[in-house]
Amino acid sequence: MFLFRFKRTVKLGLKSLWMHRLRSTLTTLGIIFGVSSVIAMLAIGEGASRTAQEQIARLGSLNIIIKTIKPPKDEQASSQGESMVEYGLTYVDAERFRNGIPDVEVVVPIRRFSQQAWYRNRRVAIEIIGTVPWHTETAPIQLKLGRFLSSIDMHHKQGVCVVDERVVRELFGFDDPMGQDVKIAGDYYRPIGIVSAEAALSNAGGFGGEIPVERAMSGANVGAIYIPLTTVKDRFGEISMQISGEAERSIEKVELQEVIVKVDEMNKVLPTRDILDTLLSRFHKKDDYQIVVPLELLRQAARTKRIFSIVLGSIAAISLLVGGIGIMNIMLASVSERTREIGIRRALGARKRDIIIQFLSETLMLTIAGGILGICLGTCIPFFVTYFGNMPTVITVSSLVLAFGISATVGLIFGLYPAYRAANVDPIESLRHE
Repeated sequence: MFLFRFKRTVKLGLKSLWMHRLRSTLTTLGIIFGVSSVIAMLAIGEGASRTAQEQIARLGSLNIIIKTIKPPKDEQASSQGESMVEYGLTYVDAERFRNGIPDVEVVVPIRRFSQQAWYRNRRVAIEIIGTVPWHTETAPIQLKLGRFLSSIDMHHKQGVCVVDERVVRELFGFDDPMGQDVKIAGDYYRPIGIVSAEAALSNAGGFGGEIPVERAMSGANVGAIYIPLTTVKDRFGEISMQISGEAERSIEKVELQEVIVKVDEMNKVLPTRDILDTLLSRFHKKDDYQIVVPLELLRQAARTKRIFSIVLGSIAAISLLVGGIGIMNIMLASVSERTREIGIRRALGARKRDIIIQFLSETLMLTIAGGILGICLGTCIPFFVTYFGNMPTVITVSSLVLAFGISATVGLIFGLYPAYRAANVDPIESLRHE
């Protein structure tokens, strides 16, 4: 009996909606666009959040990154009597980290600056990373070919380098870089290995700290070249001249641009950060360093993701609300048009509950159909955004369920009042209605 009534109600609802096809289609569009916008905006937000979290995760959850930053001008003024301004991290700091903190597992000193690399008649801007052989223990460096730097390269200050895939593509073209020579600032370096481009990206700046002046002046770098730290110190030195105007020049000495400290356990990251800060503040009178903890950045990114999803979902849900108001408006108009039909059904024995179920079923049909079409459209939009806008998007099952659930809830809520109003129409008066 229940199944028969359900089939009859659905049949009557479909017949009523089909009689007003254009009106039903236009009403459903509000739900379609609302559902698709919820899915698309959540997918864009999820994609951006995951990309940021992946970049932070490449820095290492057990790592603590100490960066050299240029101190404020008022702090430099005290040393302007000298011909050279000295600031930043030093090799002595790296030794203190290694020998003075028990929870430290690995210490990686790094030099970073931009240069021009030459191969035959090709020239590209690259970032030189002077580092140590155990750099791979703190960074996700994936060797594609050859080997990474060794202790022998460090000890003998060899003119060798490891290049990333972007440098290979832009500088060498179709030539095999292994066994060739790259000219950098008058010296030649022989590639001994090729690493993935993601490795250089994960080590790049962007999570705190200033961009070096040399890098800003040279423009965008196509990739990175890893050179033994001793070779960089011997061939490039530690002194650089900065030109900020026609007459303003400054000579600066910076030993290390970065030091990566890796601890043995995750619960020791934050206490070690505090110890490092205390140790550096004791020996650095200038504010010339910055401590970046990827673990804190990951937690902050997770909090930001939740807020971002709530904001985007709320904005997109407004369109669903507008669509629900449109449905309620159409259903109220339908009740006015079908007053005589309601009176006839009541005269033939239909109860108020039957009238409510009839109009509520029509509303749910509109919202469910709009929800299904909105899900189809909403899953297509992120693909177009990724393809044409080169933006990462991630569609999650929870966003689909959320969007469809909201649309069904909107239909149920905004369909109750028209259904209740239709059920309370006076049968006698409705039979007189023309």
